[in-house]
Amino acid sequence: MSTQDISQDELSLIQEWLAKKYLTYKNDTYKFHSKYRAGTLGLIQKGTAYLHVIGENIKDLYIDEIANATEGDLIIAKRVLGKRGNASATIAEIVGREESYGVAYIIEKNGVKSLVDIKTDFPTGAELTQAELEKFQLGDVFKIDHQEHKVMERLGSINDPKVDEKIVLAQYNKHDEFDEEVLKIARSFPPVDAKKYPKRKDLRELPFCTIDPVTAKDFDDAIYWDDQNSTLYVAIADVSEYVKPFGALDNEAIYRGFSIYLPHRSIPMLPRQLSETLCSLQPHIDRLAYVFEIKLDTTTLEVINSDVYEAIIHSDRRFNYEEIDEFFNGKLEAKTDKEKIIFNALNRLRTITDRLKEKRLKVGFDFHSVEISMQLDEETNLIATTEAQETPSHALIEDCMLLANKEAAKMYDRGIFRIHEPPSQNKLQTLYQELSAIGINIEIKSTIKETIEDIQKQAREMGIESDVDTLIIRAQMQARYAPLNSGHFGLGFEEYTHFTSPIRRYSDLIVHRLIKAIKKNDTKEGSYVLRNIETLSMMISEKEREASNIEVEYKARKYARWANNNIGRKFKARIVGTDPEIKADLHDEIIGARLNITTAQDVVLFENVIVRIDKVDIPRARIYAAVVGKVNDV
Repeated sequence: MSTQDISQDELSLIQEWLAKKYLTYKNDTYKFHSKYRAGTLGLIQKGTAYLHVIGENIKDLYIDEIANATEGDLIIAKRVLGKRGNASATIAEIVGREESYGVAYIIEKNGVKSLVDIKTDFPTGAELTQAELEKFQLGDVFKIDHQEHKVMERLGSINDPKVDEKIVLAQYNKHDEFDEEVLKIARSFPPVDAKKYPKRKDLRELPFCTIDPVTAKDFDDAIYWDDQNSTLYVAIADVSEYVKPFGALDNEAIYRGFSIYLPHRSIPMLPRQLSETLCSLQPHIDRLAYVFEIKLDTTTLEVINSDVYEAIIHSDRRFNYEEIDEFFNGKLEAKTDKEKIIFNALNRLRTITDRLKEKRLKVGFDFHSVEISMQLDEETNLIATTEAQETPSHALIEDCMLLANKEAAKMYDRGIFRIHEPPSQNKLQTLYQELSAIGINIEIKSTIKETIEDIQKQAREMGIESDVDTLIIRAQMQARYAPLNSGHFGLGFEEYTHFTSPIRRYSDLIVHRLIKAIKKNDTKEGSYVLRNIETLSMMISEKEREASNIEVEYKARKYARWANNNIGRKFKARIVGTDPEIKADLHDEIIGARLNITTAQDVVLFENVIVRIDKVDIPRARIYAAVVGKVNDV
């Protein structure tokens, strides 16, 4: 870590670790001494555990004496050198907990109130006195600081559906509101005045358009297809023009890492004055953009050449996906001459992106997992669910963005890459065994891709394509950010990054800064961007997981409250897991709710069954049900 990235709060700890020789200091950079590693203590078995070491491509360390350490502790460990067998270490110091924050609520047991963790019902370590507990009601929910072992604030009551949002955010110390200092900076930027940007390429005459969900306000990208010159323009919001390194605005963006999308609203990475206004590529107004201009060979679909530059655009139209799909289906006609030009360009572009997808799937995978959208009422109770379908408009935008992301990744050897490693043989073997049990014939081909495609073909014939695809996805490694390229297995790309969504992903903002430095031959700026790239890659990957977990858990809480109002009722469901526990997903008037099956006989994976909801654990968002019949028997 570079000196300039260390806050005053962190400096005292750094000095302490230097004194203990955990760290070294050289060339204005702090690093762990070769004898020491930092990590999180894993599952403890018979007084031993593995330390999951923080860092790229560093093996876990075996610790055979854990003393007072517990699972989830953050550990400084001293490597044991010259010892045969697994790489091992001893605990030098316990410095904290992996989960810094949590949520607890008040229960009553044997007539006595206590504060327990919302996930485990165990005491949290952050206790309230009995006198303090008496001031609160049963079911009151609190945010907990695990590091300081203290109660931070009351969030509400577990009986209030609106507390669900506060619970999922508190677990990761997320917040919606921006500090006034950050908002002041966001409000300080003037409207775009083209005269102030003489060095930017003026693309305002090109008929760009945006295509997004109907509820979207943060328009990251706009496109234009120049058919005469077989050139695709992908214009991306130039967030890096406004969010500079250092300062309150950048610190808040990096802390949040990603925008979070809940069924009823979003929690943006950037203040809405930027994310939904000044940076958003709104129609009929000048906007700053970072534009990829990509010339294609329309025969081979190879990129002849590409360039990326700072520009000013003036989007002519904001479309939603449904409108473009209606146009593709012949149900929507142009209302103006500009729309006619845009529609003609989109029609021609669609033939290109359809072929790009066909070409891409010859090396990459085509998965059909189901995305479910929720509709909530004013009290945030679940009232309806729908399956989100990929349509031609989604596919068109996807392949435009994939192309720009690929071109961006070609511009550097070290930076932010989006990598996806092939699945391990152990995970593949487990997957093959699960699929064999439901009648899929596993024939190992010369490549993993050929084997998977044969499995998918059989799944389509059996009518369980999306279910099998979900299993295949789970068997794979999780895509992540890394400083060095190792390819993207799922997409089949040799190099890939994220360039196209800097309003909602910090990774893309870093990529923009890096490419700008490269384009300007600014080695000082480039070195600055790369100074902590290993740590930054891991941190952004962790922020991505946090945002995803928040979105998933929030939905689980909405499902649980719905189920609690439907105890005793019977519904159709599909078995989605049989080992080690039987799990099912609801497939009825509400779809997607995960059920923990307590009673079932002779069920098999992906079988359609009738379940009865028997019990709901609201604090832990768990639904318990019994299988009471088979769908085919009804």
